[in-house]
Amino acid sequence: MKRQRVVAVANQKGGVGKTTTVMNLGAALAACEESVLALDLDPQSNCTSGLGWEGNGVTSYEVLEGLVPLRDATVSTRFPGLDLLPSKRDLVGAEVELLADPKRGERLRQAFSNSPTDHRWVLIDCPPSLGILTLNALAAADAVLIPIQCEYFALEGVSELMRTLERVRAAWNPTLAVDGAVLTLYDERVTLSHQVVSEVRRFFGDLTFHTVIPRNVRLAEAPSFGRTILEYDIRCRGAQAYLGLAHELVQRRRANEAVRVG
Repeated sequence: MKRQRVVAVANQKGGVGKTTTVMNLGAALAACEESVLALDLDPQSNCTSGLGWEGNGVTSYEVLEGLVPLRDATVSTRFPGLDLLPSKRDLVGAEVELLADPKRGERLRQAFSNSPTDHRWVLIDCPPSLGILTLNALAAADAVLIPIQCEYFALEGVSELMRTLERVRAAWNPTLAVDGAVLTLYDERVTLSHQVVSEVRRFFGDLTFHTVIPRNVRLAEAPSFGRTILEYDIRCRGAQAYLGLAHELVQRRRANEAVRVG
């Protein structure tokens, strides 16, 4: 079996496109015949509802608490090749309950170790904070993908996130990599968007993905119907952008694996 890659989609700022990216990048990777698990670790549960899950079954809360094996908690979505580990609002309680646990940052990593899944990719939707849930995602991940919106103060907080990555490497996950920064909410008509693209490319260099996710009405509409953008309107610019991002991510992974083998 090909090795699984766990990617935490993280940025402590809200409204930057983390959930949109997990849903639609996940669908785009699945469309490329890459099996994907979207893991919702955000108590807001927007990824869960956006992928059409309305059940009352087990969620990431029970997995973090060690009550249910991770493999047994995943459910299929309507999109072939894309599975989901749902979330619900009681995940807020996990942050409080884990405070007393000296290994509170390792719960998700332990869940992967105890009950691995066969997915080629796992995309973790992190909450908009650097709290215990995000730390669990970073400790369990092979890499982090950072969505950055093309708006004023785009890089605000990114330095703090990078410092958090260093702390996670020191305490729990020394091999944690940065898969890259993806620019979101791009509006080619607005000068500020062009300026932010240049600023982010200076900050992250080659780690910045070439694909830019546009501000797109269809992308905003799709979750309200419980659909990914590839189901809702595959011809729109947002869908084509996420397909391009998936292709770029797969190519980067293949290149990195080739280097390791060589």
